Parts: sequence; structure tokens; C-alpha cells
Amino acid sequence: MSITTATVIGWLLAYRYLILFPLVLIEGPIVTIIAGFMISLGQFNFFITYPLVVVGDIAGDLFMYAQGRWGGKPAIRKWGKFFGIRQGTIAKIEDHFKQRPGKTLIWGKISHFLGGPILIAAGMSQMPVSEFLWYNFLGTLPKSLILLLIGFYFGRAYATFDTFFQYAGWALAGIIIIAAIVYFIMAKTSKEYLEEEE
Repeated sequence: MSITTATVIGWLLAYRYLILFPLVLIEGPIVTIIAGFMISLGQFNFFITYPLVVVGDIAGDLFMYAQGRWGGKPAIRKWGKFFGIRQGTIAKIEDHFKQRPGKTLIWGKISHFLGGPILIAAGMSQMPVSEFLWYNFLGTLPKSLILLLIGFYFGRAYATFDTFFQYAGWALAGIIIIAAIVYFIMAKTSKEYLEEEE
């Protein structure tokens, strides 16, 4: 994490909602969890925080989408390494994305680890901006809510914030990976069943 947790908390206490949006834009998930903790302390209002977090997250995703749509492969060659994105990964996701754009975008949004490549692939495949925003919005709503709830209910239980956020991130990743495995197993099983029926 490029910005320390203590620094984020200090900024949020000092500048409150004015700094929340840009912080989410830069450090989305971590800042969202911290914001959830701030809600539990009565420092932030949920009904103001939640929309700000959602809008900030989507704005960050639009940047990645624009990079793919208007920057394309040259931009990936130049900037991809800074986001941990490789050209081969984008090419594979782009093929899958063209077949199931909505599902792929939502899964990428929820998984977080594949989020960057999938957002760029959405832009490279020339997905309409309105469609991108709609599916992205559908994925952002539950993800942001879950992260806020993690911060709200479990933030106080840890004296060391960085350790907590690390465990919270791993827990969320584990849940998403298990859900993805179950989804693909069920999809494959039902496909094989339908083929047998035919």
C-alpha cells in the first residue's frame, strides 16, 4: 500500500468527505474498509459515505477502461507493468470478454485481482460506455457494501490496522475464489448434463 493506514485515517479525520472521493480513486478497497471503520466510530455517515465510495470506485474503473479503449496495446506495453498487467493476459480476457461481456465485467469487478485487466479489456473490445457503466455499477454496489461492512464490524477488533486489512483482503479474496470455483464447476456440470440429454 503506497499510503499508510495511519495517514489515510488522519486525512479522513481532517478533511472528511472532501478527501474520501480522491482517496477511493487511488486506494479503493483499503480506503473503503477504513471508511467502514470510521462509520462504526460515528465519524462518518453511511448514507453519505456509501454513494461517495461507489462513485469514486467507478471513476477509477473508467480510467482503466479509457486506457484500454483509447490507449490500446501501446498503452499496455508502456504502462501495464505499473498495474501488474501483461499483454498476454489482456488478449485472453479480451476473447472471453467478447463472448460474455456482462458476466466477465462483474466477476472481474468482484474478484479485484483480475479487475484491472478486465477493465482494460472492456475498453479494448469497444464495449459501449453506457453498458460498461451499468455492469460496473452492478458489480460495485455489493463489493463496496461488503468492504464497508468488513470495516464496520471488524475494524475495532484489531489494534494494528495494517494487519487487519491484510487479513480482510485475504478473506475476501478467498471467498471470491471459492465462489468462482463453485460457479465454474456448476456451469461445467450443467453443460455436460445438457449434452448427455441431447
